[in-house]
Parts: sequence; structure tokens; C-alpha cells
Amino acid sequence: MRHLFEPSAAEDIQGRLQRMRPDGQRQWGTMDAAQALAHCSTGLELALGDIMPPRMLLGRIMGWVVKPLALGNDKPMRRNSPTATVLVVTDARDFALERARLTTLIQRFIAAGPAGCTTQPHSFFGRLTPQEWSILTFKHLDHHLRQFGA
Repeated sequence: MRHLFEPSAAEDIQGRLQRMRPDGQRQWGTMDAAQALAHCSTGLELALGDIMPPRMLLGRIMGWVVKPLALGNDKPMRRNSPTATVLVVTDARDFALERARLTTLIQRFIAAGPAGCTTQPHSFFGRLTPQEWSILTFKHLDHHLRQFGA
């Protein structure tokens, strides 16, 4: 299963990130490319423990059921999946700044390794192991890179 601590998967993500364009046409959703990059950065901040949003009610009810379905295989994330309020980006963002920010956070996540992952529960899935954080982070980045054809 691909995950962000795997060097080839990390290189793939970083290369695709550099190929992403500010005028890229989205395949689904409502965010533009810069907003998607900001959204992904916030997701990494969540994995690193920089932000700690409260648990979602829906996650408390069924997160434990969905977690193995979402993280237990190499299937890509589904389009238009629900997201925590803290991850929603609606304001205008600068593409170059957001790409640089995301690149830095990816490098920080990789450098910190499993010990750098938060022990705080994910807002939907609940408690995650460092390996699960790495899988989720890879899938989330892949999802939004695919959203913009990268």
C-alpha cells in the first residue's frame, strides 16, 4: 500500500505537485488549484499535530467502520468526500505561496517520520497509527493532484 513515508511515493507526489498549474481545470469539486493546495497543507498540519479540530459527529458514529475501507487498500479517495470544517478553503490564495507551503510541509512530514505524527484523533476516523496517517496523507494528496490532472 502506498504511503508518504515510502520514498518512491513521496517522490511521485512531489513531482506531481511541481507539475500542477495555477490555471489547472478541476475535474470535480469547487476549489481552485491554489485553494486545493492550501486545503492539503491544512491536512498535513492536522497529521503533524499543528492543528487539532474537534471530532465530527458523523465520524464518531461511523468513522471506525469507514476507516478500514478507506485506509486498508490502494483505492483512491472518493470524489466529494465530506471534510472537516477546518479544512474548508473558500478565500482567494496565491498559488506559488501555497505550493511552497505544501512542499515544505510534505518535507517536514517525511523528515519527522512516524514519531512526528500526532497522537490526537483524526476528526472523522478517530485514532490513527503513524502508518495510517502516512497512508491517509498520501491518499489525500493524490486525490487533489488527480483533481487537477497532476
